[in-house]
Amino acid sequence: MNNQVTNRIVMVRPALFYFNKETAVNNHYQNFNNEAAETVNKKALAEFDALAEKISERGVEVNIIQDTLEPSTPDSIFPNNWFSSHEEGILFFYPMFAENRRKELEKFRNKVYDIVRRKSLKIIDYSLKAKENIFLEGTGSIVLDRKNKKAYCCLSPRSDEKLFRKFCEELNYKPVVFRAFQEGYPVYHTNVIMSVGENRAVICLESVTDIKEREILRKELEESGKEIIEISLEQVKKFLGNTLELRGKDGKRFVVMSETAYKSLNEKQKNMILKDTDILYSNVETIEYYGGGSARCMIGEIF
Repeated sequence: MNNQVTNRIVMVRPALFYFNKETAVNNHYQNFNNEAAETVNKKALAEFDALAEKISERGVEVNIIQDTLEPSTPDSIFPNNWFSSHEEGILFFYPMFAENRRKELEKFRNKVYDIVRRKSLKIIDYSLKAKENIFLEGTGSIVLDRKNKKAYCCLSPRSDEKLFRKFCEELNYKPVVFRAFQEGYPVYHTNVIMSVGENRAVICLESVTDIKEREILRKELEESGKEIIEISLEQVKKFLGNTLELRGKDGKRFVVMSETAYKSLNEKQKNMILKDTDILYSNVETIEYYGGGSARCMIGEIF
């Protein structure tokens, strides 16, 4: 049986983080104002460094890749979208929706390969599918229940169903496909509304407007032995769906989330999480505001 959580991760320290117009067309969590670019980048770097340090202090191996100014990659801080690694001995690379995000893969592919490297490693590269306007953005598009070999995908312009099903065939995972909406817009990434840990799943079931799809989703999680922590659409806006469970010192598991997400938790939800995991939270409000992604998006897992 596969492990659900890891103690090895990759994070990319940005060279110049800023609002990405190319991703904002369907990421409705991004915002823009006239704050100076230098100020935005300085704040984002401080937030990145604080989160990486906190995770490292918990005993996780944090592999930091330093971004470069050229070519410009404003969203390099979110590496989970262009690669995923698996205990099956496979490293996947993915096709990205935004053209300037495809440059991240060109820049960092070899560095990630060196970090993941093991005796027998198979590379499956879907990245060229982007030229056919077919997209599947890594563990943004796909939320994995590695333990039970299930993969969840919320369909959107960033998440192609056919390619997702092909991914599931490669790993012999059961595909669970659904649609989710917030304020009438399709949710662009699955990991905005759900995360799956060792024993429980955080999910915004109310975003899944088709009742049949919603019940299938609930059933799949319950049959896998996951206790469900339901969150609201308002909490999704606070990035409470964008969390990740990691394993630290002495095998102790903890959930990584942003301070924004932590503050949105009610007592019942908090107690459910704290039953057998800790919570690690950090302020990444600049990254959330301009980038439309949160703590989970900043972490690429190594298995």
